Amino acid sequence: MSVDIDEAKKAEDRLRRSQAHLAEAQRLSHTGSSVYNETEILHWSEESSLMFGFDPLQGIPSREAVWQRIHPDDLDRVNENIEHGVREKRRFRNEFRIILPDGTVRHIEATNHPVFSASGELLEIVATGIDVAERKRAEEALRESEHTLRQIIDTVPGLLWSANPAGEPTQLSQRMLDYSGMRFEEFKHRGWEAFVHPEDFPESVGAYYKAIQTGTSYQGVLRLRRADGEFRWHHARCEPLRDRQGRIAQWYGLSVDIDEGKRAEDLLRGSEAYLAEAQRLSHTGSAAFNDTTIFYWSDETYRIFGFDPRDGLPSPEAVQQVIYPDDLAPAREEARQAVRQKRDYKLEYRIALHAGTIKHVEVTSHPKFSASGELVEVVCTLMDVTERKRAEEILRESEAKFRDYAETASDWFWEMGPDYKFTLLTENAFGSGATDRIGTACWDRALDLETEPEKWRLVWATLNARKPFRDFVYRVSGGEGSPMHVKSSGKPVFNRNGEFRGYRGTGSDVTAIILVQEEHERLRQLESDLAHMNRLTMMGELAACLAHEITQPIASSRNNARAALNFLDKQPADPNEVREALHSIVDDADRAGDIIDRIRDHIKKAPPRKSRFDLNEAIEEVIGLAQSAITTNGVSVATRLGETLSPVEGDRVQLQQVVMNLILNAVEAMSTIEAGPWELSISTEQTQTGGVLVSVRDSGPGIDPDHLDRVFQAFYTTKPSGVGMGLSISRSIIDAHGGQLWADMNASGGAILRFSLPGAGKDLMNSRRLADRTG
Repeated sequence: MSVDIDEAKKAEDRLRRSQAHLAEAQRLSHTGSSVYNETEILHWSEESSLMFGFDPLQGIPSREAVWQRIHPDDLDRVNENIEHGVREKRRFRNEFRIILPDGTVRHIEATNHPVFSASGELLEIVATGIDVAERKRAEEALRESEHTLRQIIDTVPGLLWSANPAGEPTQLSQRMLDYSGMRFEEFKHRGWEAFVHPEDFPESVGAYYKAIQTGTSYQGVLRLRRADGEFRWHHARCEPLRDRQGRIAQWYGLSVDIDEGKRAEDLLRGSEAYLAEAQRLSHTGSAAFNDTTIFYWSDETYRIFGFDPRDGLPSPEAVQQVIYPDDLAPAREEARQAVRQKRDYKLEYRIALHAGTIKHVEVTSHPKFSASGELVEVVCTLMDVTERKRAEEILRESEAKFRDYAETASDWFWEMGPDYKFTLLTENAFGSGATDRIGTACWDRALDLETEPEKWRLVWATLNARKPFRDFVYRVSGGEGSPMHVKSSGKPVFNRNGEFRGYRGTGSDVTAIILVQEEHERLRQLESDLAHMNRLTMMGELAACLAHEITQPIASSRNNARAALNFLDKQPADPNEVREALHSIVDDADRAGDIIDRIRDHIKKAPPRKSRFDLNEAIEEVIGLAQSAITTNGVSVATRLGETLSPVEGDRVQLQQVVMNLILNAVEAMSTIEAGPWELSISTEQTQTGGVLVSVRDSGPGIDPDHLDRVFQAFYTTKPSGVGMGLSISRSIIDAHGGQLWADMNASGGAILRFSLPGAGKDLMNSRRLADRTG
């Protein structure tokens, strides 16, 4: 009998192929399968045998043999998980280690599915197991890598952090948390505001979020608060990390403490500024160069040579072109000789600027060489000695004039020995009869020995001390017996051994001068008064204002004193009226003292004493004080003072000093131009804010537009005899009153100096703060 088994055979072949495919898949994925119950293993795949170290040819291992391969430390946990899964009738997972016969340890991850009968009895457990040793090693390597990375992050000498694409912090290094004394949660809740210095926060956060929005790098310099509250400078940098599609996945940032460097940089910058200012004031520059290249030029060197720093360092050829042709060759030869001899050298030469100006330059140079003796560079200082050269030329001219004068003057020359008796007299000595005075002392014919003995005692003391004397004037009997006034000067003479040999000097007849002086005593007194007034003027506007202010209480005190005397002369005297007059004198004295106190306070930089007063009236008083200078210089004054000007609050004397300084500066500026008209205009007006604006206009030469603000710097002046403090002091006074002082160009020629003051009704707290700050 033949039975058709074709379909069964085909199904068997398909099953066999399916099992072969399953076995290959398990082998490739290191995944085994098994079926077991509480007592035995019902199915055990080939890959399971290989995984557990069994020989697949020996069939299914026993349950006990498999359980013996499980690591002892994991066995109880595996059994407990099986019991829980079966009891709860759920799928469960086991992770455990197995130990192979050769000692190899593998990590197995098993997924178990319990199968139950209709009555709820456990039939079998179907399980798959996968060898996860490689994954475990990768996870361990990852954890080790993360640990290493964390150690690196925490040991980097900086503050590291990361943020998500929106800029919110995702991780902070431990060093950053320790440095700030803050927790990660605090940073997530706007903790950056407390971490960044308040003055740096707006700009820094704006730049940071702009970088976040644009996806560009961020870097900046800002101050960060340390845990102890100190703010230190940091350089912060932030870069985006992008995925393969170019999208930002994370931001990483680093902040490095640069506080010491920043402070050193600030000190260096300040030192460089001081050096540049010192060079500017002393007209001394510095430079470094070699035969072919200029490495460095200071700002003052640019100014001396007339080059523009914005054009960069000039070439040596360009510098040589401005050196005076007659001086260039000798200077270059001296420099070559010095370099060849490896010594310092000094040069003097002239330079011709584009405007035709000739300057004299003195250069002190120090060549520096390498270890092999090659020239590395020459470091030098350059000084503009033009003014010194002019002074030397003036001195030479003066010496030449003096020699001419000495050769043609009517003065005479004399010599006397150690006994103070004349040994030499020129023919014109004492008018006539010079020879008969040889062998006599100068005091033998003196007429004022008895009338002015103290003067002669001083002369004898000088002679005995072997000291020089100058311009000793005495009366003597002249050649014809008439009185003569002689002015004599002399110096002691010593031989090579230091022995005193007498005196040598000059004498002159000053009789006419003495007589003129005696005849014009009143003129000399007037000259003395004028000199005194000049000295007062040179003391500056402050002294002038003081004299003006203090005169008023003195005059009032004098009037009250006269009134008191008149009251005493009455018969009978009225004590009440006398007492009232004396009280007025005391009040006037107190007022004078207050004025002096105010000036002393200003010198001490104390806050100004403020009072309400009429500014127009104060300005008219100043114009009256300056009337002499205005009239002398032929200046016409026009005033346009606001009629409804509100009172100002301030120190009247100090503000008058400012107005006086502006008026005198304007008058002096107009005096420097030859052609008129010389017009001075002073105006006041009310501002929209309730303050006052004062303007002083002149028709002088004006101010260089580049120097409009520089004229207020201390010690800067365009006047030959100026010291450069007037406008600087004036600005400090106006600043202390809460106002502003500035300069403008006058459209019709000349300059305009303006200052503003707040109104008396305004709160002056800001002006007091300014006064404290300007000192």
